[in-house]
Amino acid sequence: MIRNATKYLFGNTSKESLIEIPQGKLYLVRPHSLKGTSELIFNDAAASIRRTGQDFQYQLVIQRAYEEGEAELADDDEDGSADALGTDKDEKTFLLDQSLQFRSDIKGGEAVFAWRDLSGDSDDIYEFVCDENTKPAEVSTFEIAAIECQYERKFRKSKDNATEKDLEQFNFEKEAIPSASPLSNPSAKSLEAPSYEDLRQQGSLVASAKGQKGSKQVQKALVPAKDPSPTVAPPSATQPDSLEVLAKERAELHLFDFESGSFIMQDQSVIATVHETGNWQYWLHISGSKREWLGQRVVADLNPVFNFEYLSFIFNHYTEDGSAYSWLLRFKDTETEERFQDGLMRALWEQLNEMKWKKVDKDDQQYVLDAFQDLTMEDVPEESEEDQEYEDAVEEGGQESEHYDTDEEEDDVVTRDQDGNVNSQLAVGYKHDRSFVVRGSKIGVFKHTPNNNLEFSTNISKVTTPKGQLFSPKKVMLHAEDSNMIMQNEENPNSLYRMDLEYGKVVDEWKVHDDIAVKSFAPDKKYAQMTGEQTFIGLSDNALYRVDPRLSGNKLVDSELKQYTSKSAFSNAATTEQGYIAVASEKGDIRMFDRLGIRAKTSLPALGEPVIGLDVSADGRWILATCRTYLMLIDALQKEGKNEGKLGFQASFGKDSKPQPRRLGLSPNHIAQFQHETKTPLAFTPARFNTGLDDKETSIITATGPFIVTWNMKKVLANRKDPYTIKRYEEEVKADNFKYGSDKNVIVALPNEVNMVAKQSFKKPTRESIAASTPRRSSARRRLGREEVVNSPY
Repeated sequence: MIRNATKYLFGNTSKESLIEIPQGKLYLVRPHSLKGTSELIFNDAAASIRRTGQDFQYQLVIQRAYEEGEAELADDDEDGSADALGTDKDEKTFLLDQSLQFRSDIKGGEAVFAWRDLSGDSDDIYEFVCDENTKPAEVSTFEIAAIECQYERKFRKSKDNATEKDLEQFNFEKEAIPSASPLSNPSAKSLEAPSYEDLRQQGSLVASAKGQKGSKQVQKALVPAKDPSPTVAPPSATQPDSLEVLAKERAELHLFDFESGSFIMQDQSVIATVHETGNWQYWLHISGSKREWLGQRVVADLNPVFNFEYLSFIFNHYTEDGSAYSWLLRFKDTETEERFQDGLMRALWEQLNEMKWKKVDKDDQQYVLDAFQDLTMEDVPEESEEDQEYEDAVEEGGQESEHYDTDEEEDDVVTRDQDGNVNSQLAVGYKHDRSFVVRGSKIGVFKHTPNNNLEFSTNISKVTTPKGQLFSPKKVMLHAEDSNMIMQNEENPNSLYRMDLEYGKVVDEWKVHDDIAVKSFAPDKKYAQMTGEQTFIGLSDNALYRVDPRLSGNKLVDSELKQYTSKSAFSNAATTEQGYIAVASEKGDIRMFDRLGIRAKTSLPALGEPVIGLDVSADGRWILATCRTYLMLIDALQKEGKNEGKLGFQASFGKDSKPQPRRLGLSPNHIAQFQHETKTPLAFTPARFNTGLDDKETSIITATGPFIVTWNMKKVLANRKDPYTIKRYEEEVKADNFKYGSDKNVIVALPNEVNMVAKQSFKKPTRESIAASTPRRSSARRRLGREEVVNSPY
């Protein structure tokens, strides 16, 4: 039976890891060493079996878990690769070969895996002691998978036809495993018992979700329920008349407490109902035996997250005064949660699309459902004071173009325009280390210095058409080796304008077409602005086409025009390094083309929200779509069927093999904390990958309100519980992007400031990091010399 279970593990090639034991300790046992019998290597670690780049080769990987206050995993990736392994201090890897003599046993009631240390003495072994909550079936499945990996390595063929006798040669259970004991260890701190604060912060949510299934230590984390001033649930809104009940299930109800950072039980038994109320409107209603708990419309701002491991559903609730709360429903079993999910997602999708869910193809329905259960719910540990001090020191090192105080006798620095305009757009140069910030009808030019600061270069004070009409660019794009900037004038939707950046003047108006407007545009290839390429991609509501400025008259290339009869509501386009094209719409769907002028090779269904931003990795593997309340990361590589190994740009996905989307969102409790602190709604800016001709995409950046958010690709793809970090400012972030060629430095445009900041200064989202904005320098402000003071409104 266990061998049958491993067929799925090996067959699911979309995952790097075949199987994982999520928690345990790693020891190195040296029976004959003077250093001692046993050395604790990782106090908290996960064991997994991973594929490698070669067929029939697998690795046993022991990855250290990070403790509070430790550096981010991304900062250890010196080669900048999203697929790079961590350093030896973070991760131990072993090729799964029979020479390891991999085996398991039970010692002191705990499951233990052991294997030879091939670089040590003949009797030296590594031991991974599984956490006490590890199930026997997980241990057995892990060991069988390891045996089958060794079989495939030795015989260079699939284990599917291997007999029990074939596999028996890889069974080393007769080799004794000595008991590991931590007689010496490299970190005494790592063996300290967890504090009450550790348990409260790290275990409260899991304890709430698991109910009585949690360990005794985790159960202690519910103590904050006795907090003298916990968050109080607001009154329930009046429920409108119901036309149809889409879901009605019993559950436990928990409310997120802002002060303790925990979900606190409110009612052990409530009825959660999803109603249709008419005109594509739907209502979520939660009631207990003694009170009505909650009533609210089913809209995207619910930010729904389903976690079937903990039988839980977390969502946000907004009251009429703009206050936000985060709630958790815990169901009795998987079947109950699935019924509720079906009803809620049907309501949310129908409300957004004004179309009946039952008309949607079954495979497309599953695509939508998969996207809303891809987040983990575990809390991130608090950050230490040492980390805070270090990050403040790092931040002090970066120069900002904000309103600094200078010496009394020096002129002050002007940072605001009298006309009320603020910064709105950011274009980062690839070729010449320049960034351009649009502010009304002005453009500020900033130089990237070698020490990763921004230095004001010049100000283009008036953006006008060749006929002298002043306008504020709606969208801008650098072009032709960063020597030109293509601009859009909202008052003339059928034309585009070219600014010569050397002269700081608009020199051309390009009429695209008499009847086809320009809604958006994108480069011919991802890094086209590094070259002299003249053509680029244009979009209208229902057309995709090429623009060639060298043509006489209208600039649209008729032979590369694809028009749709129905209103497609195209919104954004992005291109790969090879020139493949992804196009998104206000409806939320995404089309993938290998070239212009033809039908899409692949069409991915809409989740409901409009796509407001789109990016694609240089190799075409990853598509990143921005919606208002979440991001979508889509793997475009086909892993099965006749088109295995091809991208969705090159050939269609099979009907039942659409990629599983990864929905990147902030956890609902963080959103509630954001709203509680800032009173601003969640609204992401267009998200982007880091860029560079020879760099892999390792990070994602976006912003919402006063927060910049970065996701670590390696953590996202490994389904890590803490994939994003944040940085808060006093004002709303208007635009943001990585510096070209690096994922370590971020350029940020605030309403009246522009700065470059080290990603190192971003923090894990905690109550403190969410509440604390970047401080303005007062008496500790950096004093600028006279030559550094820039009299410029940026």
